[in-house]
Amino acid sequence: MKMKVPLKHEEIIKLQEIYAKAVELELVELYIKLNNLKRVDKRLQVIKLYLEEKKQQEIADKLDYSREWVNKLCKEYREKGLFEYARHKYGGNNRAMSIEEEEEILSRFEEEARKGKLVVANTIKKAFDEKRGKKTGRGYIYMLLKRHKARKVMPRPVHPKKASDEVIEASKKLTFATGN
Repeated sequence: MKMKVPLKHEEIIKLQEIYAKAVELELVELYIKLNNLKRVDKRLQVIKLYLEEKKQQEIADKLDYSREWVNKLCKEYREKGLFEYARHKYGGNNRAMSIEEEEEILSRFEEEARKGKLVVANTIKKAFDEKRGKKTGRGYIYMLLKRHKARKVMPRPVHPKKASDEVIEASKKLTFATGN
């Protein structure tokens, strides 16, 4: 009969680490299977390969990332853990100000519009930039107006390159004259 030799403390710790890594790898594979977001899936692929002890350059080449980006993702995973790393955190509030601050700026222009004055996005942008203390893209202002349902696009009454009435009439006469 063989006697079992007790494991040393270091061996127990090593076995626990191996087991924890195997469990973590199974969790990552489960997250990948259940996930339906392309962007998160690719991030999870990085961690799967990382847990399989692939080198960062190999991971970068395989997933078409830079090595620095793979390094950043692995660091984020180590610091935050799997759940926080895998959580979908894209999109959402990309606003420079709170809704109340935005409404405060827009209320000034709303008063002008009610008086019958024409309010242009460029003037709103200037007020917004002044309040914010730095420049903002024009597209942000249009998104702001859309978010607050404050944008009403008015069609031009006349095309700027429209021919005069005399030219139009002369053209009609020429067309009828050459058509006969």
